[in-house]
Amino acid sequence: MEQPKNNFKIVSDKKARMILPNAITLIGVCIGLTSIKFALDGKFALAVVAILFAGLMDALDGRIARLIKGTSKIGKELDSLGDVISFGVAPAFIMYFWNLQYLDKLGWFVCLMYVVCVALRLARFNVNSDEEPSWRDIFFEGVPAPAGGILVLMPLVLSFSGLGEIFFEINYDLLVPAFFIIVSILLISTIPTYSFKKIVIPRAMTKFLLFGIVLFFGALLVYTFKILIISIFLYLSLIPISFFHCKKIKKEKNIINDTDEIDDLEDIL
Repeated sequence: MEQPKNNFKIVSDKKARMILPNAITLIGVCIGLTSIKFALDGKFALAVVAILFAGLMDALDGRIARLIKGTSKIGKELDSLGDVISFGVAPAFIMYFWNLQYLDKLGWFVCLMYVVCVALRLARFNVNSDEEPSWRDIFFEGVPAPAGGILVLMPLVLSFSGLGEIFFEINYDLLVPAFFIIVSILLISTIPTYSFKKIVIPRAMTKFLLFGIVLFFGALLVYTFKILIISIFLYLSLIPISFFHCKKIKKEKNIINDTDEIDDLEDIL
């Protein structure tokens, strides 16, 4: 006699698919919090590396969720909350322990301002993320939180790279708060910046892309802070390019920029 199949499952297949991306998000949060511990111990180089790994986790969780069809509302909210910690609170504390604490109240004020701007940027994303996809998905609205978390560490990375002192002596007491203010403005701005999700690579170019990725990460392992500071400057140089590119596309598509209407240039790394 044929035995009946046992269909008992601890969790459904759909819920099982949600576990992996959410677990990656939580690992990223733990890495972000660990960067604060490194900063408390004065290990600022390890703190920067931890933020980079948190960024890698953030880049993977959403892509894996879409790949295995494990997206969920709780995953989206968890990702945003994790970003506030890993790319808002953690970089602010790292820079505070490294330099801003010596500026007394001003140092703490710019830390608060930066974290608030990260929270506002992510709140705006959550509100607008249900909009229909369009050509605008090739752009972010403002600088995304993970990129902002790395950009705000630029003075610290510059000091470790040794490139800044080659040309001139840097006043970090002035550079750090100034950079905090600039990055905070970029986070909440509506300036379009490139999103690399929608880039289409021809099949013939795939092997060259893979070689370039391997070459980049190999150089990053050997010359970590030098490659990182070069990457930061390249990203900053792309911002005006993306602005004019977006403006050109709008003009070609006869899109009127209504200041009273909320754009849906929303996405997140």
